[in-house]
Amino acid sequence: MNRHVTFFYAPQSRATGTLAVLEALQADYDIHLLDLRAGTQRSPGYVAINPMGKVPAIRHGDAVVTEQVAVTIYLADLYADRGLAPALDDPLRGPYLRWLAFYGSCFEPAITDRSLGRDAGDPSSAGYGDYDSVMHALALQLEKGPWLLGDRFTAADVLWGTALQWTLRFGLVPDRAVFRDYAARVAGVPAVARAAEMDAAHAARQAA
Repeated sequence: MNRHVTFFYAPQSRATGTLAVLEALQADYDIHLLDLRAGTQRSPGYVAINPMGKVPAIRHGDAVVTEQVAVTIYLADLYADRGLAPALDDPLRGPYLRWLAFYGSCFEPAITDRSLGRDAGDPSSAGYGDYDSVMHALALQLEKGPWLLGDRFTAADVLWGTALQWTLRFGLVPDRAVFRDYAARVAGVPAVARAAEMDAAHAARQAA
């Protein structure tokens, strides 16, 4: 099966985490570079790929996948032989999917509301409950360490680790040792470090 992927990417965005996933999987991919400041993500050509005008997105054959969590799941399963996604019959498959879904359905909305100073209202009505509960649940899971699922490093760690690096930098999550240490461990993975260097280089070229 042809596993070549076209990656729609802009530096210093959520697509940075997907770049790290691709590098960790040693995937066969090419980059379609977008410039968020120039607004190329809103061009007709890209809106035809993703009507939301957001990154990341990937194209694999006739399949187009958007949304960072869905892209992560798709890529890790496409390159299942790399070992970064528990198999369907692996007891860790459920927890793996749980924490990927938690990222998109709870963590992202919680930090967005926090960054904008919005009150989510009654926790029983908010999809993620409340900010403190989200952070507490995440901290409890990471304390089991060293990785999100204990001793098993997966694509979920790449997603979470790169996200925590960014959110810690901007004060969107509590400055807890469990978050700092985990983010540092993920950042120290060679493929993740390589992706960070690539991302910085792309950003510098666009700035120039």
